Amino acid sequence: MEPVLSALMGPSGVPSVLEVAFSEAVEGAERDDEVSARLLDAAYEQFCRMGVKRSTMTDVARLAGVSRITVYRRFATKDQLVEQVVRREFRRYFDRFIEDIRTAETIADRVVLGCVSSLRTIRHNRLIGGLMDAEPDAIVPSMTSDGGRTLGVVRQFVASRLCQEQRAGNIAGHVEVDLVAEMMVRVSASLLVIPSHVIDLDDDEQVRAVARQFLVPMLGPPHSLHS
Repeated sequence: MEPVLSALMGPSGVPSVLEVAFSEAVEGAERDDEVSARLLDAAYEQFCRMGVKRSTMTDVARLAGVSRITVYRRFATKDQLVEQVVRREFRRYFDRFIEDIRTAETIADRVVLGCVSSLRTIRHNRLIGGLMDAEPDAIVPSMTSDGGRTLGVVRQFVASRLCQEQRAGNIAGHVEVDLVAEMMVRVSASLLVIPSHVIDLDDDEQVRAVARQFLVPMLGPPHSLHS
């Protein structure tokens, strides 16, 4: 199994990278220490330049300006290093999502901004988005062939936000937020994995229009949405 795929999925019964990143974003976990952050920065840059498959621990050490032993003291294997780099990027993804919707005034606006934020953040991320283009066999299978774990974590994240909206009275009580989150995530995932010849994902205005037309109605009739 490729390092990125195994890092995203995690062994059976063990939290995946996405699950850990989700928990860290929600709970506000402490950030990495200075040395670890330096190594992760170097690994991120190396993976972006050469891809995961072609990169070695020696490459990362050289880019970070440290000895190979220093890298291995922090990360015992390349898989562990890849896992930490990917986890940090998804933690940033969840952080970015939360920040992007903070200024929206209505639930409808938060859904629209959340959709735009999610697609933009992942597609423009040099590592995750780059790997989806350059090494799709290392990333895409983790989204489609892991028994739904990857999508399940993102669904959990979206559902947690919708539950907050429902408790605040912004979504009617009868709306099944888990089901809505599931459908929203699957729509977004399909746009990421399968190129569209109709929707230009680089056009934020078009993505906003699509989200408002197709995602917002999932929350229920307009009269059940509170501004």
